[in-house]
Amino acid sequence: MVAACLVSSAWAADWVVLFDGKSTSAWREFRKSEFPAKGWEVVDGTLHVKGGGGAGDLVTRQKFKDFELELEWKVSPGANSGIMYRVSEDFDAPWHTGPEYQVLDDAKHGDGKNPKTSASALYALVAASADKAVRPVGEWNTARIVLQGSQLEHWLNGKRVVALDLASPEARDLIAKSKFKDLPRFAREASGYICLQDHGDDVWFRNIRIRPLDSK
Repeated sequence: MVAACLVSSAWAADWVVLFDGKSTSAWREFRKSEFPAKGWEVVDGTLHVKGGGGAGDLVTRQKFKDFELELEWKVSPGANSGIMYRVSEDFDAPWHTGPEYQVLDDAKHGDGKNPKTSASALYALVAASADKAVRPVGEWNTARIVLQGSQLEHWLNGKRVVALDLASPEARDLIAKSKFKDLPRFAREASGYICLQDHGDDVWFRNIRIRPLDSK
């Protein structure tokens, strides 16, 4: 499933650092104005969500339309999290509008048994390619999400693992048969926030950066 990336350097602006290992200034809690007072912490150059729940989902302060997002993630045993994009705050939860790049321990979490909910999948819609190379618990994985117009790609550790046109009949059919079927604006936002999910497990993120893309 390897193919040319959507991104052309002629269409890309400069990289914007969303997390440099120290500052959380680019982030706030979903539907709140400030960074969470508890549950998320900066430790050893990582952005760590603590297990146990109650931390809340993080969103960027800035909205993004067409972009290339890169970051690294690692999980604790059995952990679950996700990276959502084009998220709106008009609804009660980020997943009501934002598609999700699944972050998961495939080996120990039940979602790992279903290709459509395993690591790097377009959560509950499109499985990652069968030959994906997810690294084990405790090791860093590199995620890359490219979204240009309705053209979406998920990458894992340098390999493209998902490609979908979100405006295509195929995508509409997948959504109509999924848990998102009754969410009228799911995967339909033209722009929105990047979201890091608190799913109640210990997960770490680092080296988070994004660059806007020309929509042409």
